[in-house]
Amino acid sequence: MTDSSSDPTDETQPHDSAAWRPVDRTFEPAAPDAPSSAPLAPRTPATPVPYSPSAYAPSSSAPASYSPSPASPASYSPAPDPRTDWTRPSWSEREPTPEHWFESATPAPARPVVAPARRGAGRGTVVAAALAAAVLASGGTVVALTAGGAFDRAPAAATGSQGTNSTTVKQPVTLDESSAIINVAAKAGPSVVRIYTKGIDPNSATQQEQDGVGSGIIFEANGWILTNRHVVASTTDLTVQLKDGTKYDATIYGIDTLTDLAIVKVDATGLPAATIGDSDGLKVGELVVAIGSPLGTFDNSVTSGIVSALGRDITTEGGHIRNLIQTDAAINPGNSGGPLLDATGAVIGVNTAIAQNSTGIGFSIPIDIARPIMRQALAGQALARPYIGIQYVSIDPQLVKELKLPVGAGAYVQILDPNGNPTGEDAVRAKSPAAVAGIKTGDIVTAINGQTIDALHPLDAVLTQFAPGDSITLEVIRGQEHKTLTVTLGTRPKDLG
Repeated sequence: MTDSSSDPTDETQPHDSAAWRPVDRTFEPAAPDAPSSAPLAPRTPATPVPYSPSAYAPSSSAPASYSPSPASPASYSPAPDPRTDWTRPSWSEREPTPEHWFESATPAPARPVVAPARRGAGRGTVVAAALAAAVLASGGTVVALTAGGAFDRAPAAATGSQGTNSTTVKQPVTLDESSAIINVAAKAGPSVVRIYTKGIDPNSATQQEQDGVGSGIIFEANGWILTNRHVVASTTDLTVQLKDGTKYDATIYGIDTLTDLAIVKVDATGLPAATIGDSDGLKVGELVVAIGSPLGTFDNSVTSGIVSALGRDITTEGGHIRNLIQTDAAINPGNSGGPLLDATGAVIGVNTAIAQNSTGIGFSIPIDIARPIMRQALAGQALARPYIGIQYVSIDPQLVKELKLPVGAGAYVQILDPNGNPTGEDAVRAKSPAAVAGIKTGDIVTAINGQTIDALHPLDAVLTQFAPGDSITLEVIRGQEHKTLTVTLGTRPKDLG
């Protein structure tokens, strides 16, 4: 390794401690009336004081030479000061930095200069004059400061140097976001579990038994856990591990027929349950935190990001998934089934997928879509989703422009070809709840039970808040007519996709 102290171009060289030595001041007394009979012994130079923040100004430490006349007081005419280190060119010899320049050094007490014992008149006069000057100077300074109100002013806030080297001044740091993430991790971390699986992956080409790892959320203290369908589907053995390492055998309570969700049950009580939030009020840009077991190895890992978008639709190996939350919080294989949390630590989504060949594009199922099946599980009911029996397209400004639709939002009961034109096929399934209620192809559903159908509240997301057998009221536009229809919801078929 190259010795940096010998490199003349290395600007990281420590500064020479001599740079902080006081500037020599040699005092030459006026010509004496007569030569002194006893030459003055040289005084031992004072030990150089190490650099400290309060010791920028050079002070005298060089021995003074006195030869005053025994008969009269000495008078002093100091020679002009030599140029200090502050005025030397930047290319002069490099100076080593003091050993503790990163520390907040305590200023060294000033060491009084004591002249060696000497014979002859003038010592008393010199000492008296020096003391008198010091007293007068300090007294005058106090009077001036008092008159100017300096002692009455509040101390000024420290500010950084305007030069380029101002790293010693610490600027205030806002820790609100960091503190929120810390609090979320502490609050929600114990309710996130690791799920070990064995079984045949239905999407695998080999169809051989495999081991897998995913994540889950304890949503009720008596052993109820929410996770992804693809984490536990087709498993033959299931184990849940808590954050503290405790393991439980688990069983699948039910598989969601609508989206990528499942309910798992362990025989335990008093488990740390998560706080279940509300995904309906989410805003793009809102802080979110993801917790899970990425790669199946790093359990209870915490990442953070924002809500990047809402209402995303994706296609996975398991099928089409709609109305997802997009986030840039890091989500990796093994995070599936873990929670997406808001800044209060409440669960607002279930992490389910990531975009391939991308960074920072992950997706979560909104907790409002999961809530109905969680309630069914706690009530001991089979997991079931409502069914209406129509195909539709969500209306947006482009669709309004192309098809000359009368409203700017709603669910258009229609089947469109790849070019966006109606195919003429019937979009209402025969004998379905919609067909029984009188809904027809070409109708536009604008509201369900008073809830407007729009981009933030698509028809299928609104329907998830109801249960099979519920009767709902639909507001429908048919040509120039406005109709109100009542539909009794059915049960969504398992193979509907």
